[in-house]
Amino acid sequence: MAVSSNLVPASVAAASGLAATMAGVPWWGVVLCLILVLAATSLQSVFPQDSSDRLTWWTNLRDHRTRRRDSE
Repeated sequence: MAVSSNLVPASVAAASGLAATMAGVPWWGVVLCLILVLAATSLQSVFPQDSSDRLTWWTNLRDHRTRRRDSE
């Protein structure tokens, strides 16, 4: 199975399957589910997935917050 770094097409396909399953649900319910799926996919694509990169990201965030707190 091919692995894609862009998860948006897979998420949209999953959301369309969800919409078909939710037949009879108001349109805003389907739109809300689609927005939630796209938000989760966006968060996953923004945050680093590799363990060492994730550690670096959290360390930088903690350092930034500490410097900001100390400057106030």
